[in-house]
Amino acid sequence: MFIRKLLSHSRLSTDDQQAIASLPFSLRRLEPNEYILREGDLAKVCPVLLSGFAYRQKTSADGGRQIVALKIPGDALDFQSLYVDIADHNLQALTPVELAVFAQKDFEALVAPRPNIARAIIVDILIEGSISREWLLNIGRRNALGRLAHLLCELYYRVQQIALEEVGAFEFPLTQEQLADLLGLTPVHINRTIKILEKEGAVKRVSRRLTIGDVDTLRRIADFSDVYLHRTLDSLV
Repeated sequence: MFIRKLLSHSRLSTDDQQAIASLPFSLRRLEPNEYILREGDLAKVCPVLLSGFAYRQKTSADGGRQIVALKIPGDALDFQSLYVDIADHNLQALTPVELAVFAQKDFEALVAPRPNIARAIIVDILIEGSISREWLLNIGRRNALGRLAHLLCELYYRVQQIALEEVGAFEFPLTQEQLADLLGLTPVHINRTIKILEKEGAVKRVSRRLTIGDVDTLRRIADFSDVYLHRTLDSLV
């Protein structure tokens, strides 16, 4: 899944793919809200998300939390540790997760003689920056309805990108409280916005979970373009 993610934006030879697949790793399982990495940690590993969802967050001095990134299966959780030593954020499990944990030194040894893999890692980091810029625009300039619809569209297309088959409706893993921390809104405002999307037929709500239904309606409401996701490659070499 991790290799498939890299191939969605970069070209890697069969030999490069086999080299990545041959890297030694350990498996780690975490429950929701457990920390994968804490701000200030000296990062010595590169975890890759195999299953479940995780999130990156920052906390203000008064305890306020801002979720600044969502991670889905296939995502490397901390490629930046290959280039900067100290973590400047917290990483936590959103759902039960399974991680493949690679030693940083093994990744460094892998990329040194393989420029295509090094480039793929840099492109992955750059795409994460592109997503962060879109999130800034989303929080800063879109109204509540546009913010939520845009986020739901993004998650749909990111999951589609690494899926082996067409993704139909799927469950969105965040609670209303977590959505509030991500979108800069209150849980009450999130609840009202979800009701509007339900009325439009774009989502369905069961208990505290959302299921994405009509993606075309979400795209229209969000005025969504996936250019910033840089989903450019359809074939492998």
